[in-house]
Amino acid sequence: MTKTSKSTPAPQTPPSSADQTRTALVRAALKLFGSNGFDGTSTRDIAALANANIGSIAYHFGGKDGLRLAAADHIVETIQAIAGQAIGNLDATMATRPGPDAARAQLTAGVERMITFIVASPEAGEVVQFVLRELSQPTAALDRIYNGVFEPIHKRLCLLWEQATGEPAESDRTKLTVFTLIGQVVYFRIGREAVRRRMGWTEIGPRQADAIIDVARSNLLAILEGRKGQPS
Repeated sequence: MTKTSKSTPAPQTPPSSADQTRTALVRAALKLFGSNGFDGTSTRDIAALANANIGSIAYHFGGKDGLRLAAADHIVETIQAIAGQAIGNLDATMATRPGPDAARAQLTAGVERMITFIVASPEAGEVVQFVLRELSQPTAALDRIYNGVFEPIHKRLCLLWEQATGEPAESDRTKLTVFTLIGQVVYFRIGREAVRRRMGWTEIGPRQADAIIDVARSNLLAILEGRKGQPS
């Protein structure tokens, strides 16, 4: 008998030095813009943190403004990937909506995935700081984050809420409910130090994130149960 050969995955091409430099600059800009603000961060600071030549900022991004937009795009790509794994296609249409049980499962998975990232991921702190600064002083970078993250994820969660409860996705009640779900997750990052002190935790890592997920899951299921059959 002839043995069937198993196909092996093609080796991945390692990123070029130019790609590595570009990524390092974006990550450095994200960190420094978030902690020091756009005006408080120089291109020299960014290049030093990225261990790159200062001229590479103009070469790759056209300057500091272009780098801020690239940092916003990085946030969009990161959050879209995380959200998509939990709540499905962010551009889902009516025809692709799940049934009530599946919608509840996706809502729960979405909250759990968001908490895991927001609470336990080191990069989340940089992302949240950057976004908070943009929200307080909006620029074109916020437009990219809103159009790529805030609006599509919020709409997708509203669609899931409608499928899980029967409440219209675009009603004010549904939209505000979804904002409260997102808000409770984000608080564990912006109020991180207060939470740590009040809980008596020496750190907030994976174990603490699991405890937060357990409570948030119970809260979500209680809200879903309480909204059954209520008028929208």
